[in-house]
Amino acid sequence: MSRPVAVLLMLLATAIWGLAFVSQKSAMESMGPLTFSAARLWLGALALSPLALLEYRRKRPNGPALTRRQWGLVVLLSGVFLCASLLQQYGLLFTTVTNGGFLTSLYVLTVPIIAWVALRHRPHPVIYAGAPLALLGIYMLNGGLDAFNLGDVLLIVSAVFWGGHVFLVGLLARDTGLPVVISALSFGLTAIPITILCFAFETPTLAGMAGGWVQIAYAGLLSTGVAYTLQAIGQQHVPSSNAAIILSSESLFAALAGALLLNERLSILGYAGAALIFCAIILVEAVPALNARRARPAAT
Repeated sequence: MSRPVAVLLMLLATAIWGLAFVSQKSAMESMGPLTFSAARLWLGALALSPLALLEYRRKRPNGPALTRRQWGLVVLLSGVFLCASLLQQYGLLFTTVTNGGFLTSLYVLTVPIIAWVALRHRPHPVIYAGAPLALLGIYMLNGGLDAFNLGDVLLIVSAVFWGGHVFLVGLLARDTGLPVVISALSFGLTAIPITILCFAFETPTLAGMAGGWVQIAYAGLLSTGVAYTLQAIGQQHVPSSNAAIILSSESLFAALAGALLLNERLSILGYAGAALIFCAIILVEAVPALNARRARPAAT
């Protein structure tokens, strides 16, 4: 797969996630956050299982299973995903979708730090310009922050875990070559403890879940099953620091969805923020490619 196609797949994932914040928040009108999280994860895992099995048989028909190290990373990925998703879901109980979109996107700053601490991989110098530029664009797009509260604190902490998630997804997808398998495994392993917590701290009912079945279906099939898998496939070909900036455009798609579906309109500041996000994505993708192209003739 070419890198431009990988970038397009991740942009498609962010478009799906852009609508997910509305689904996540509205679903909690009829069920608790643990019930919703468990339902979406089980649905995503079950939907991906046949594709994961086909991928595994095609790529490793007679080859070895995942190594101990890879299984360890899958378990770590599932733990990070558990913390990130629950903190985000509970944060949305107390804050607005606007704040949720902006604060979650803070992972554009945490991914390069995690990559450097874990692997001593210094990001391309363009990341130091692209990440703050994307963050400024997201802030302008959302029109700043509403009143700061507990939900915002939870979302800021979740952004650290989302940064770890982006880093680990890229690492595992490249290491195993099994992005769909990794996605399905992480959803299933994350769903187990959330289901236990759900029955321990909430009282899930069929009536409550039926009241939010559209939100569960969207979050489970599209936001979880499709979008996270597209992320894993795309990150096989894009460094994690670059991927974080590309994935941060979910805030842009959330604003566009609001304009199309809810008749909301961006301010002039919002349009300027959208332009900055696109500039950041183009910057982090175009500059390294141009430098590599210039280096080839010199090398020959």
